[in-house]
Amino acid sequence: MSRLFSTLRLREIEFRNRVFVSPMCQYSARNGLANAWHLVHLGARAVGGAGLVMVEATAVTPEGRITPSDLGLWSDAHTEALRPIACFIKEQGAVPAIQLAHAGRKASTEAPWKGGGAVPATAGGWQPLSASGLEFSPGSPQPRALDGAELDVLARQFADAAGRAQDAGFEVVEIHMAHGYLLHEFLSPLSNHRTDDYGGALANRARLPLHVAVAVRARWPAVWPVFVRISASDWVEGGWDLEQSVTLARWLKEAGIDLIDCSSGGLVPNAIIPAGPGFQVPFASAIRRQVGIATGAVGFITDAEQAEQIVATGAADVVLLARELLRDPYWPLHAARKLGIDLAWPPQYLRAKPG
Repeated sequence: MSRLFSTLRLREIEFRNRVFVSPMCQYSARNGLANAWHLVHLGARAVGGAGLVMVEATAVTPEGRITPSDLGLWSDAHTEALRPIACFIKEQGAVPAIQLAHAGRKASTEAPWKGGGAVPATAGGWQPLSASGLEFSPGSPQPRALDGAELDVLARQFADAAGRAQDAGFEVVEIHMAHGYLLHEFLSPLSNHRTDDYGGALANRARLPLHVAVAVRARWPAVWPVFVRISASDWVEGGWDLEQSVTLARWLKEAGIDLIDCSSGGLVPNAIIPAGPGFQVPFASAIRRQVGIATGAVGFITDAEQAEQIVATGAADVVLLARELLRDPYWPLHAARKLGIDLAWPPQYLRAKPG
């Protein structure tokens, strides 16, 4: 028996296995609208046997995009563009999911293959928003600190995007609180220098992220799960760390969040990250053990036996694969065979299934 290819139930959603497709930005939208690229990219991973397929970081406002080519979900037109994608994912037996995001101070930049630099206003750029007026790095766009009234609006914008995600046919939403984007910027003392009720003590720095979590949970159907992705460490002394992540996870559990997707880093460009196979798994394990909430492990998970061990030993409830699924959309089918599991193949592909 394989634990990796056993079912998992969260609320009223059952996942056929515990291999999840991590949200991966494609920087291929126009005006935030999904297109054929996104359908083929995400659809291939659903055909490939994953239990959940998650759409990339999808901005809840136009200024919340990382690049002008990011997906968005701030209007009904975006809902309609995403609907066939969610439908196709579900038709293949995977659970359709989408990550709701706001890029914060890391907004208004070019796609990575265009250098990732700031997009000037003359080329369609905009001023990013953040917890404080601190730029991400020298040469990055200068952000403007959000005021209190704007913070209340922002929570509603996340909730409204969740409502549109439901209308589009998604059955899981994930709130992006990681990788140096807006909600992470509020959490970390390195990027949050506020002196009002949203800065200083951990409870204040977590106020906006928790407000967003409560608003999304209230809008999302009670029978469906809500995930949160966090960066469990900034990998910088004096920054966000695992101890604070455990506390945040407890508060998120109380707010009705069902799974913590445990990543790390992204807040500052000079962090020294000890990247390697399974290097973030201890974060998922610690939060799962100390908080009693489901967790997902992510980062340099490439091998079937490695993924099986993570889940079988209780280090995490699921694994989320990114680059490995870019290299091989059918990784779940191949991993199942390697583990001795006869996973069902799409009937259109049966002629190629190994005997």
